[in-house]
Amino acid sequence: MPAKNIKWFKVADSKNELNWQTNNLMATEVGGKKITLAKMGEQVYACAYKCPHASGILADGFIDATGNIVCPLHRYKFNLTNGRNVSGEGYYLKVYAIEEREAGIFVGFEESSWINIFK
Repeated sequence: MPAKNIKWFKVADSKNELNWQTNNLMATEVGGKKITLAKMGEQVYACAYKCPHASGILADGFIDATGNIVCPLHRYKFNLTNGRNVSGEGYYLKVYAIEEREAGIFVGFEESSWINIFK
C-alpha cells in the first residue's frame, strides 16, 4: 500500500486565538477548502464543512455528551476521530489530520494522485 502524502496548512498560532462559537465548533477555510473545526476539552478536530447526508452546515450543530458531532438538520451523529456515522444511517464524514505543534495548529489534507499508486 502506498504511503499517504499529506499537505499541511497552518490554521492559527494557537487554538485560543480561533473564533470558537459557544457550541465549540467553527467553520473556516484552509488550503482553499471550507472545513469545520471542533474543540472538546483540549483536543481539536477537523472535518468536512457539510454533513454527507443532506449538506447541513456542521458548525451550526453541536457536540453531544459522548463527543460526536451532530448535524443540525437531521441529528445524524459522527465520530470526530474516524468519521463513522454512529447513529446508524451508514454515512461517513470526511475527517482531516490535525496537529498542534509549537508553531501552531495545522490541518493536513491527503494529496491523491493516480500516479502515486503506481510508484
